[in-house]
Amino acid sequence: MEFIRIPKVERVKLIDNQAGSSVRRGTDGTLFLTATHLIFVNSERTRETWIVHTHINSVEKLSLSTAGSPLVIRCKTFQVFTFMVAEERDCHDLYNSLLKLSKPMQIKDLYAFSYNPRGNEKQNEGWDMFKLDVEFMRMGLPTKYWKTTDINKDFKLCYTYPQLLCVPTAATDSLLHGSAAFRSKGRLPVLSYLHENGAAISRCSQPLSGLNSRSQDDEGYVNLIRISKPNKDDFMYIVDTRPRINAVANRAQGKGYENMDFYDNIKYHFLGIDNIHVMRGSLSKLLEVCSDTRLSMSSFLEGVNSSGWLKHVHNVLQVSRFIANAIGNEGRSVLVHCSDGWDRTAQTCSLAAIMLNPHYRTIEGFLALIQKEWLSFGHKFTHRLGHLEGDPKETSPVFTQFIDAVWQLMRYRPAAFQFNETLLLDLHDHAMSCQFGTFIGNCERERLQYDLANKTHSLWGWMWKRLNLYGNPLYSAAERHQKQNQQLLLPSTCPHAIRFWRGMYNRYDAGLHPRESINEALSAITNENTLLQDTVKLLHKRLEELGLDADKIIEECKQNDANQEEEINTFRNDSTPDTPSSPSPVLIPASARLKPQRPAPPPPVSRQIILSDDMDDNSNTNTDTVKVGIEKNRISGGLTVSFSAKNLIDQDDDGYGLEPNETVKSKNGVKTSDSWEMVKEG
Repeated sequence: MEFIRIPKVERVKLIDNQAGSSVRRGTDGTLFLTATHLIFVNSERTRETWIVHTHINSVEKLSLSTAGSPLVIRCKTFQVFTFMVAEERDCHDLYNSLLKLSKPMQIKDLYAFSYNPRGNEKQNEGWDMFKLDVEFMRMGLPTKYWKTTDINKDFKLCYTYPQLLCVPTAATDSLLHGSAAFRSKGRLPVLSYLHENGAAISRCSQPLSGLNSRSQDDEGYVNLIRISKPNKDDFMYIVDTRPRINAVANRAQGKGYENMDFYDNIKYHFLGIDNIHVMRGSLSKLLEVCSDTRLSMSSFLEGVNSSGWLKHVHNVLQVSRFIANAIGNEGRSVLVHCSDGWDRTAQTCSLAAIMLNPHYRTIEGFLALIQKEWLSFGHKFTHRLGHLEGDPKETSPVFTQFIDAVWQLMRYRPAAFQFNETLLLDLHDHAMSCQFGTFIGNCERERLQYDLANKTHSLWGWMWKRLNLYGNPLYSAAERHQKQNQQLLLPSTCPHAIRFWRGMYNRYDAGLHPRESINEALSAITNENTLLQDTVKLLHKRLEELGLDADKIIEECKQNDANQEEEINTFRNDSTPDTPSSPSPVLIPASARLKPQRPAPPPPVSRQIILSDDMDDNSNTNTDTVKVGIEKNRISGGLTVSFSAKNLIDQDDDGYGLEPNETVKSKNGVKTSDSWEMVKEG
């Protein structure tokens, strides 16, 4: 609270950025500054705009104008707010307050530690939802060739790796320690993904090879990874995701890449994904183009192209496709690394797993994949997303780029993914918001040190309660049961296959989006269909409670429908006048022309079935009677099936039975009269 210089600012105008720079298009209101949010309330108090401080990427105070002092806030969710503050001093105080509140100095000052939901959400929900040992077991581990080990217990071997690792069965502790000593940050090669054919994706960091260094422990350990599969004579790929020039430059710093003179049966590939600094500049250029509404079509396309963002997304997908093809089609293992093994390595290993295994295209599998590859094996979320005040050169949109690449895969094969775009956007936004503790910290060790599981809420628990919003109506679960060679999702790497994601980078520009989303319309139809199916099942149960054979009734209805259809066709044929073979033209005066008289429609065909028990009507016991009426319109073919029932209420409160629509009392003791009607068109 000590950073809040001014808690309330009146006479503020929220400018509509899509309307250009004119101050005439805006909303008057008041700004409120709290410890966690900046809140704008319009003058009529009918609308509130909340901005969480941790979503603020930058705050810019522009030059004073005749209309006031403009303040521009750019968010990590790519939303831009422009406030015109009447008093320059108020704007200055607001600017300085937001600079401090948006970049806390300590972890404990983040929003997650003060977040207190109003609902029934429990604090510990979701923290144990995805465990690494469970994911290893799902992949079939341990096997003949791979084992799990606790050699990293208490993070003694590598502080950025999880405590549970999977390594070749023949690997000894001394070999693992020797390999870790030869790898940057101690991130030795460990198993990331095991395919059904025995080929594996392993991940690590660059070796400390320098100009001419080597490690026999690391060489022997890499060879064990190569032969940890049924066909031990196969060569193995080492994929260095960096451009070759970057890897060569790192050799001068004592790092670099593996010397192929010392590693047997290895094919080495430099696949050229640029570093975090290039990605940061690329996204910045893209957002600058997206926010400029004055650009012409050609200028916009040129700006998107010159930013290089789509090219970088294409490169990430291309490298991931290479890995997936080597595993799925060639059956060869792949060792992946970049510099420290927690940026480009996390991207490509995750995307390759999605391409290889349909499980990771489900909601549960996708979230488990992020937990494993990004959270357990380490990604510097605190630095890359700029949660705290620090070196801006450490920030980079690595995770944003991964989310974009997943969206490209979803667009390439929409029916292969159980989740939709909304899940990706929620995942992206809450990784930035720090509302939950899931994405706070750079590795598993830090999250344990911060005691996040006991002090903050989990994003997984929150998302699991919103599963109804994440369903993809096009998803086909049958793909999970196809043959293995048909489960691979290898996207096209043609340049024109990559699209600009308007729903991410321009999602708040309402004028750029269609009025009705196709996915939302399909979801509504799917939900309605599910509801109708549930209603049919409920009616079947109610008929069973009455001792009626629902299938028999439906079959009788179908038979009657067929008979009535035949009658209708006969009627139509009989009512059609014969056409003369050689009609003679007849001239009829206009005054004498009459409209042809169509024959009257036939009466509807009706059937009625009455079912009742044999109880005495004169007794005090209520009589159970069911009437099933079937009526069909001869012309339209509409079929009406009506059921009427007496005394079929839920006597034993078991949830089944007909609930009465109205209650009537009569002399013979009949208490209720219940009825309903189902109409089927066609």
